[in-house]
Amino acid sequence: MKKELHPEYRQVVFQDTSSDFKFLTRSTMNSGETIQWEDGNTYPVIKIEVSSASHPFYTGKNMFIDTAGRVEKFRTRYSKKEQSSENK
Repeated sequence: MKKELHPEYRQVVFQDTSSDFKFLTRSTMNSGETIQWEDGNTYPVIKIEVSSASHPFYTGKNMFIDTAGRVEKFRTRYSKKEQSSENK
């Protein structure tokens, strides 16, 4: 591996800002902020907006999407355009 070509691969804490969930992993991302982890060491912290702790799919708080209504809207729009093109 060439020297000074690859970014530094180190331990980093990712913090979910919406749920205050934190996890320690390895990454090449860099941050000016640091945080003291449970083991007493200080690590760079990367703040993220969505993680498995706050994403609706993983938390079970999925919003029900009215697909039937969307299909009906599409059919009414398409049928109007189809009828107008047949009249010409």
